[in-house]
Amino acid sequence: MALIIIGIIALILTATVIKNNPALAKFVSIGRILGFAFIAIGILLASIIQINPGEIGVKILFGSVQDEVLGSGLHIVNPLLEIKKIDVKTQNYTMSGVNDEGQKSGDDAIRVLTSDGLEVTIDLTVLYRVVSSDAPKLLRETGSDFSDKIVRPITRTKIRDNAVYYQAVDLFGSKRDEFQQRIYKSIEDDFKKRGLMLEQLLVRNIALPSSVKASIESKINAEQDAKKMEFVLQKEKQEAERKRVEAQGIADYQRIINTGLTDQQLQYEQIKAMKEIALSQNSKVIIMGSKGSTPLIIDGKQ
Repeated sequence: MALIIIGIIALILTATVIKNNPALAKFVSIGRILGFAFIAIGILLASIIQINPGEIGVKILFGSVQDEVLGSGLHIVNPLLEIKKIDVKTQNYTMSGVNDEGQKSGDDAIRVLTSDGLEVTIDLTVLYRVVSSDAPKLLRETGSDFSDKIVRPITRTKIRDNAVYYQAVDLFGSKRDEFQQRIYKSIEDDFKKRGLMLEQLLVRNIALPSSVKASIESKINAEQDAKKMEFVLQKEKQEAERKRVEAQGIADYQRIINTGLTDQQLQYEQIKAMKEIALSQNSKVIIMGSKGSTPLIIDGKQ
């Protein structure tokens, strides 16, 4: 467009110079050639548009947004058209309590009230993208700053609206995934109406009041102590059972021995033992007593 303007200015200057100074008439043809050349080059360049990968082009003619969308690549268009390029890749919008971590500087975390009246602080990241076919509608109704006009306010509002159905402890624990799915569904519907697709909603952190956090930690410690005691009791029961089985085995062994051995068998076993002692180098004299008496062993070493 700039070259076209330069060419028109060159033609106007050429006509003015000729009118005011006929002596320069010999330069008229050169001026006109340059003027028309600038205009032609300007029209050619304005007619060729390159759309990069991950982008689309929306046609705007004298402020009116056209419904046709240009995909990535080279396109020849009406030079009077303005082509607004829009990023259709996945984008993220982070709201965090950590300074300079999100799109807004400072503490931008979302503070909500739960059903039990406690204030909970939530850090959140929204992953979304522009729907290519709905880009003209989005640009026409919202403009190019849709992240501040749609993504941010809808997300913060829906989180506050849904947090009132949960207690603070539930958001921090068992119902965190349920809460995340609930707000995802409500935000997704509103995004679709405006030409955006919600890809993922990431609840990065949920900060509870210090009093509630201390209560949760105390409860967790109590549960861990209870589990530890249960383990100790179970171990003691197993040890008691082991000893009972062992005692039963000894009792059974003694009962079998007592009922199975006769006096004759015991005397025979005694004779065998005395024979082994007699053969030993440590004893030389063995005096066997009568039945039932204790044998006398005399050490014969000098």
